[in-house]
Amino acid sequence: MNISRRTMLLGTGALALGATIRTKAHAADFTYKFANNLQTTHPLNIRLKEAADRILEETGGRLQINIFPSSQLGNDTETLSQLRSGATEFFTLSPLILSTLVPNAAISGIGFAFPDYDAVWKAMDGELGAYARGEIEKKGLVPMEKIWDNGFRQITSSEKPIASPEDLKGFKIRVPPSPLWQSMFTAFGSAPTTINFAEVYTALSTGIVDGQENPLAIASTAKLYEVQKHCAMTNHMWDGFWPLANKRAWEALPEDIRAITAKHLNESAIAQRADTVKLNDTVREQLTKDGMTFTDPDKAAFREVLKQAGFYNEWKGKFGDEAWGILEKAVGTSLT
Repeated sequence: MNISRRTMLLGTGALALGATIRTKAHAADFTYKFANNLQTTHPLNIRLKEAADRILEETGGRLQINIFPSSQLGNDTETLSQLRSGATEFFTLSPLILSTLVPNAAISGIGFAFPDYDAVWKAMDGELGAYARGEIEKKGLVPMEKIWDNGFRQITSSEKPIASPEDLKGFKIRVPPSPLWQSMFTAFGSAPTTINFAEVYTALSTGIVDGQENPLAIASTAKLYEVQKHCAMTNHMWDGFWPLANKRAWEALPEDIRAITAKHLNESAIAQRADTVKLNDTVREQLTKDGMTFTDPDKAAFREVLKQAGFYNEWKGKFGDEAWGILEKAVGTSLT
């Protein structure tokens, strides 16, 4: 069988999604790219591949989605630009990074807002998620109904353990390109540095920053334990991934293909949430074996520092009363 160079490139540059090699005579009506910044072993990519396979099958081969993991198409900022231009048709992105384009998308990332997953899904599958999607749509992007899970974020460090808010003073920490992250760690007296995720491992290994913050699953799949010795279980914010589509590419799909695609992406989101919780619950033991030490700080102490620093009042003013009211309704308490 003759395999074209294009077919070979698709096989190596993206996750293989079709059970068979599609010849030109049987090419998909639509071949779309789906980018993300996570390793192939992360639950998001595993479930995304399953969704793409089911979409290919149920559409009768009309829509083929090629997945490009691990920032293959560029860092988050670059890929968001590609998504907006249509060079990439799908992209999963943290709402906090998306806030560089859609400021109020970051409302779900307020520090220490969510006490547990019950509160998260009540909000994100309810009124807060609907509000965020409405804000995203105003910028010409199409979010799927269900947000995928990244998890509660923890702080890792190379030299000293983080046991209290005081330990964050002067701490050089990598944060994603989002004003909310920068503001929160500045309130702690840290020295936040914006670095795209594709460069995080190198920044940690060369000492550009002392530490970073991410869910445990990412510390594991990105092998950050190789360059970080300590982890503080702060649960300082919950983070997810909105599956986003370029509006023109989405509307170019026939209505039945759009319905099939949304259905499978939303179903896989629910499965991925369970996978991520399970992974984050079990990976601490593995990271300990990999050489990391853990602390379990008093989260109330961190929240009080933010309150005293005026962090919550500042962001209530930036997000506005409507968004803030929806958030507080979901978490069942006044943050200010």
